[in-house]
Amino acid sequence: MPTSITPFLAEHALLGLFILSFLAATLLPLGSEWLLVLLLQQGEQSTSAIVGVATLGNYLGSCTNYFIGLYGSDFLIHKVLRIDQYQISRAKRFYDRYGVWSLFFAWLPFIGDPLCLLGGLFKIKFSTFSLLVFFGKMFRYTLVAMFALRFI
Repeated sequence: MPTSITPFLAEHALLGLFILSFLAATLLPLGSEWLLVLLLQQGEQSTSAIVGVATLGNYLGSCTNYFIGLYGSDFLIHKVLRIDQYQISRAKRFYDRYGVWSLFFAWLPFIGDPLCLLGGLFKIKFSTFSLLVFFGKMFRYTLVAMFALRFI
């Protein structure tokens, strides 16, 4: 890596974490935990700032999925994201069985992002969505930080 880029990344590490956390919560296949752990290891920012920035970015990315589900046209949901009626019916049964509380687990790999999308599609109240998703994301990043600080 060129030396001129390294200071830029070091200076804007939290912004980079925010952007990566945001993108990781969308339907893009990215992860942000590695950067959170790296920043914790460097020790240049406080743990609470790192966890807070990652949580906020990831929560806002999940909100993007929610609003795509809420306002996304049939074209976007069915053609671009390729979610068919069978998948929507399965998800509806899941929501009927486990309720909106499943949104707390929006941090889980593979199912978390679609859960947020379906939360919007099923018109879950945004305040309920926000509380469950935000605290679920904060729980996950806090656990990652605790693990990293203790074992890495």
